[in-house]
Amino acid sequence: MRRRTMLGHMALMLLAPRVWPVAAFADEPGPARPLQATREDWKEILPEDRYHILFEEGTEPARSSPLDKEYGDGTYICAACYQPLFDSADKFDSGTGWPSFTRPLPGAMDTKRDFKLIWPRTEYHCSRCGGHQGHVFKDGPPPTGERWCNNGLALEFVPQGQPLPPLRDPGQ
Repeated sequence: MRRRTMLGHMALMLLAPRVWPVAAFADEPGPARPLQATREDWKEILPEDRYHILFEEGTEPARSSPLDKEYGDGTYICAACYQPLFDSADKFDSGTGWPSFTRPLPGAMDTKRDFKLIWPRTEYHCSRCGGHQGHVFKDGPPPTGERWCNNGLALEFVPQGQPLPPLRDPGQ
């Protein structure tokens, strides 16, 4: 009986939509409240290429972002709402041509299943503004074994020692 239950649980984990990154940080302090800004609000303040990535779920060409080779100490923030998303200590060179991280900051991301390329992938978005960031894969290095593969246009880098910009909400 126990074996059948474990197999059923494993099958459910494979078939169910992945929400594990958010659930994994449920006890951590969360980010700022979700925004009520509309797509039109974001379109007014973001350059067209960033808007396309963040709110039309586009993907930039590999090796097109200077952030792929940025390895200074600091914080990576959402290019739309400025919520902190990643610490530079979690960045690594995945060789894919996109900025990659082993984990996001606690509560910074929401995830959903993506079937755009036929096979399922886990897509992630900024938990504050909903801006599309990239996809997470299970082929990363320790300590998590995850590769959070991010569009560079969806991020801005704030070097350590510089203040983070105030959170942005175009809907106010």
